[in-house]
Amino acid sequence: MPGSKKMQDQEKEVTQRLHHFLDDFSFSFQNEDLLKQAFTHSSYVNEHRRASQDDYERLEFLGDAVLELLISQYLFKHFPNLTEGDMTKLRAAIVCEGGLFQFASSLSFENKIFLGRGEEVTGGRKRPSLLADVFEAFIGALYLDQGLSEVDRFLKIVVYPRINDGSFSHVMDYKSQLQETIQRKNLGELDYQLLSEKGPAHHREFTSNVLLNGEVVGVGKGHSKKDSEQSAACKALKNLAE
Repeated sequence: MPGSKKMQDQEKEVTQRLHHFLDDFSFSFQNEDLLKQAFTHSSYVNEHRRASQDDYERLEFLGDAVLELLISQYLFKHFPNLTEGDMTKLRAAIVCEGGLFQFASSLSFENKIFLGRGEEVTGGRKRPSLLADVFEAFIGALYLDQGLSEVDRFLKIVVYPRINDGSFSHVMDYKSQLQETIQRKNLGELDYQLLSEKGPAHHREFTSNVLLNGEVVGVGKGHSKKDSEQSAACKALKNLAE
């Protein structure tokens, strides 16, 4: 039937996109069904009369736990100056819907989901909550198929750089933490400099550095002078810890 062939062609196209995505990260899934399940929404399962457990929701549950573990480990190892409360706050910003949506969007996950027609017409493919769920589900599937080390390798490419560049600095007061660290260790004087300001008025990008006794210890960017200074302070804390 024409409709059936069209559906098969669409499934084939989505599957090809998934494989191209895996190739970009040098992943080769042993369990192809597990991969597809991670990108299958319940609306697709319902419309195709498949078992309820064929959607991504159970994998999402697992992926959430794996993400929390690895991100907690990363923050513990790389930000020794953060308190328990600070690490909890930062982790929450990274694994919240908004943070996960950013990661999923950067990988064009919206084009890789098996979605029912009803969900499609209501804009589900670009819904932040749905894309965040799919990202967690993929992490769960990757963990089951490839193990924790491969999930960590994936996060080193997709997630950890966003932590280091200060993308989540809006939830943290890195400037105060840096000031406290410098004073506690009696390391000297801090100063911030605005290096550049560019881009259109509605999307300005500021670059600032932070100097310790006249030497640059961190450089950061942001969409405001304040955010760029917070990002620079975040980099400085990490550099001083190393």
